[in-house]
Amino acid sequence: MIKEIENLILANDLDGYILPKNDKYFTEYSKENNLKSITKFSGSAGFAIFLKKKQYIFVDGRYTIQAEKEVGNKFIICEIPYVWPKNILKKKIKIGFDPNLFTSETLYKYFGDEYNLNPLSFKFKKKKKSNNRNLFYSLKTSVTGKSASQKINQLVKTMKNKKIDYSFISSGENICWLLNIRGDDLPNSPVANCKMILTKKKKIYFFSDQNKIKNIKLSLKKLKIYFLKEDKFLNCLIKFKSGNFSIDSKTCSVFEESLINHRFKIISKKDPIYNFKSLKNKTEISNMIKAHIEDGVALTKFLYWIKNHKVTNLNEMKIEKKLANFRKKNKNYLYPSFDTIAGSGPNGAVIHYRSNKISNRDLRINDLLLIDSGGQYKWGTTDVTRTICFSSVSDKIKDIFTRVLKGHIAVALTNINKEKHGHNIDKKARESLNSAGLDYRHGTGHGVGAFLNVHEGPQGISKNNYVKLKEGMILSNEPGFYKKNHFGIRIENLVFVKKFKSNLIFQNLTMAPIDLDLINFKMLDKEEESYLFKYHFDVYKNISPFLNKNEKKWLANLI
Repeated sequence: MIKEIENLILANDLDGYILPKNDKYFTEYSKENNLKSITKFSGSAGFAIFLKKKQYIFVDGRYTIQAEKEVGNKFIICEIPYVWPKNILKKKIKIGFDPNLFTSETLYKYFGDEYNLNPLSFKFKKKKKSNNRNLFYSLKTSVTGKSASQKINQLVKTMKNKKIDYSFISSGENICWLLNIRGDDLPNSPVANCKMILTKKKKIYFFSDQNKIKNIKLSLKKLKIYFLKEDKFLNCLIKFKSGNFSIDSKTCSVFEESLINHRFKIISKKDPIYNFKSLKNKTEISNMIKAHIEDGVALTKFLYWIKNHKVTNLNEMKIEKKLANFRKKNKNYLYPSFDTIAGSGPNGAVIHYRSNKISNRDLRINDLLLIDSGGQYKWGTTDVTRTICFSSVSDKIKDIFTRVLKGHIAVALTNINKEKHGHNIDKKARESLNSAGLDYRHGTGHGVGAFLNVHEGPQGISKNNYVKLKEGMILSNEPGFYKKNHFGIRIENLVFVKKFKSNLIFQNLTMAPIDLDLINFKMLDKEEESYLFKYHFDVYKNISPFLNKNEKKWLANLI
């Protein structure tokens, strides 16, 4: 495939060609991954640049070690934000790109206006047609807390205030939220691949695979909705009267934007649904609490099992399977919310590690095991990381783990009224590590959907996130530390922003014990010790009714 791209460059008199990871729906995870098929890199974010004599792959700090292992020496690995294409490429050179797979925002971010970018699709070898004909389905208002009509009214009100006649919604997860529908088009998220146009008169033009819409046609019949094939977008635009459009800069392709821009005026590139969706209502929070208790039962049973198991006959893939089996015992569990990370010893230092037949490692008694996993439940999404030991560990590892824990607790106890947004909270999470000259190369937390994507914006806890935190937002709290070729440590809970009297605080959703064998208690102050006691007390109170006698006794000893 690399040779074919090189031939494309030569045939079209180009200097290079850009290949992204995403498909035309711009989802983080997809059943198609062209970047992986050509470069072998399997991470959730990245892109490659092919030049006539060199190839580069650009990834962020989560994936540098993984990229080294997967792509070998065929590509020069560049870490964003420290190395950008403009640091490597000569100005004004001709670079090809597929206009269906890039947004104008992404192109400008990475290339600015210093290069001659040429829209040109690369035709991949035809793959077997997917047998995925699972129908889209609707959720009841008792699950979502708001009807589709209420949400549409909310969006149309915003459109009218901003003098927008047509909203092109190109994010499938946003459409799922708006119409209270779900699908099975992504590996680990209940998202339907679809796009739609909403007019200020509440007419909906819904573009998707027509084989999947039978059920939602019935459930959405009260709305003014027209179901169209995916390739009828231009035909639809032609029939509209002139007016103002809004698009989503994150998921509207260069091709789609150019079609709209040809006949209409684009006056907004922000989809307000991201903000609407981030504020979970009471029903969604209630469902998430239930899902996390159910998930906590499975994870606590797993943690008891592995802490009391002979580890020498385990490997990473067996561990993943065992945890999955605990989750599958729950009738409301559907499938993982992402591929489980079970990194033992040096594999734990690969931030988004995924075991396979080649990398699968036998667990050793002196290893740390980092296990990051989650589930999609009826009707909630979970994501939790625990780091576990199986023998006495060195004082140095205990100190590092405790510094990670201190950062985790600092986030959990944040005065949100004072700190306001993730940028400030991220600093608090790193304080203890930074004081010892240590750090981690990922954000401290990401937003999470309510029975949707496990990664969701716009909220987050990271160096560059200035979104104001509001009641109802759900985020992860996951500081860590990674020593290449040795071990990885991460502690992750999901939290939601709760209003308590006049204050905004974080309330834990995740209910699973933290390994006390890794803590240097001398490093904890009284407030941190109190937090740890109260957290484990809450875990016991919520989880113990579902445990057997031995599991319950073990959990009680952690308080």
